[in-house]
Amino acid sequence: MGIAPRSAPRREKARAATIEEIKRTAVALMREHGTADLKFADIARAMDMTAPALYRYFADRDALLSDLIADAYNDLGDAVAKARDALPADDVGGRFLAVAQSYRRWAREEPQQFALILGLPIKGYTAPEDGPTTEAAQRAMSQLSALFVQALAAGRLAPPRVREVHPSLVACAELKSHDLPVAIPADTFQAMLQAWSALHGFVSLEAYGHFAWIDEAGRDALFESHARLTAQNAGLPLD
Repeated sequence: MGIAPRSAPRREKARAATIEEIKRTAVALMREHGTADLKFADIARAMDMTAPALYRYFADRDALLSDLIADAYNDLGDAVAKARDALPADDVGGRFLAVAQSYRRWAREEPQQFALILGLPIKGYTAPEDGPTTEAAQRAMSQLSALFVQALAAGRLAPPRVREVHPSLVACAELKSHDLPVAIPADTFQAMLQAWSALHGFVSLEAYGHFAWIDEAGRDALFESHARLTAQNAGLPLD
């Protein structure tokens, strides 16, 4: 009985390891330089490779950026899902606060990845339509909307404080409800968007240094009250 050749699996493992090293190096350079404007020459230099050698692993800079963006969204999605699922399913308000804190914590721990996916658009880069970046973004962002869906299905969601909804948002709510287990009222759909906007706004201000004049304890308290106010405005119960 012959022994199956092992060279192909070894090559595949070596290739996968090199791809991961390229991505780690790219993220490290983004952190060092404070920008997502990657250059293959810089990555190759840091890895003691030639720039043309990188094209064996990524077709171009945009392909590498797409992988990094998908990875960042997946990391964010995993972080907030882990925080949410650490609390009982019936603790809707507690889960929302946990998601909010996890979103903020991830942005503080991974500022360059946060900027990569939720900061200014990268010059010259266009994400592929319906590609891995879109799928990863939808998975990450659905962690917050799932809380509203679960609360609504369980009868734990009160009407939001703002009930007036523009017709275009009514149409968006109807379209999105087709993919959900329960129909989302237009005012709740609007509240979901407002909740994410409110959390993201605070986190962005903090990430880019606009709250640096407040000490850390003050920022922590301010964010906690901000998240609680956001939940109350959206109709989420805070037990």
